Amino acid sequence: MMKRKLDTALINIPDSMEAPEVVSIGSGTAAYFSARAPDKSTPNEDALALIPVDENTVVLIVADGLGGLPAGEVASQLVIKTLVDSLNLVRRDGTAPREAILNGIEQANKKLLENGNGSATTLVVAEIQDMTLRTYHAGDSMIMLVGNRGKVKYSVIPHSPTGYALEAGIIDESEAMLHEDRHFISNFIGSPDMRLEIGPPVQMAARDTLVLASDGLSDNLYDNEIVEMSRKGPLKKRIIRLVSASSKYMLEEAEDRQCHPDDLTLILYKPGSGS
Repeated sequence: MMKRKLDTALINIPDSMEAPEVVSIGSGTAAYFSARAPDKSTPNEDALALIPVDENTVVLIVADGLGGLPAGEVASQLVIKTLVDSLNLVRRDGTAPREAILNGIEQANKKLLENGNGSATTLVVAEIQDMTLRTYHAGDSMIMLVGNRGKVKYSVIPHSPTGYALEAGIIDESEAMLHEDRHFISNFIGSPDMRLEIGPPVQMAARDTLVLASDGLSDNLYDNEIVEMSRKGPLKKRIIRLVSASSKYMLEEAEDRQCHPDDLTLILYKPGSGS
């Protein structure tokens, strides 16, 4: 079956998708999904975008509006739309993609602060030029680059006390998963002290898989589970496995993890056809 070729930015995902979708974008393939937490009646506070910027560049974005703050869904959608508008300048006047991303994030942070209602969001952005990946993030949403044999080639460090403690070796992953402060984050879009972390250029291989996700994924699945489910098979089957497994643990107790219902948004991307 032929996949739909994405020629313009895909944004404004429905509040809850019934099933993942797969599209051809740039020289690669992306699968995406977004849904509200189980039994949740308020809006999905996550948002995503897939943007074919030019002939050589693709930008993928996931934003997770902060629950408990006003209008989390407004914050995540505002950041997405501001970034898409900024990236349109690449084709229009030759602005470099990196400059457009940085300007868009700065503008979005300014807009949220000017709103004055305390709304805020996490953000992860993946810029892929040919086969080179560069990441931008604020908060605790996930970007992970997985090799086809299961090696984690790159991942961002969550901007949270547990994320820093895990990276420093003070706690292990099981302790981080069960930690009472796991959901506290120290950096986000919509803060006067917002700090954007820019990753180094990383060369992707033809059989690598890139995962972007809100913490609805990482709060319910361990990294090794995400790696194993995301690295094999057709891209749609991989994302269905991840959605099904994380949704399962949102609804049932387990000794090795907290039951954490949450909005879930993720994008899987790989070079080529995605099979």
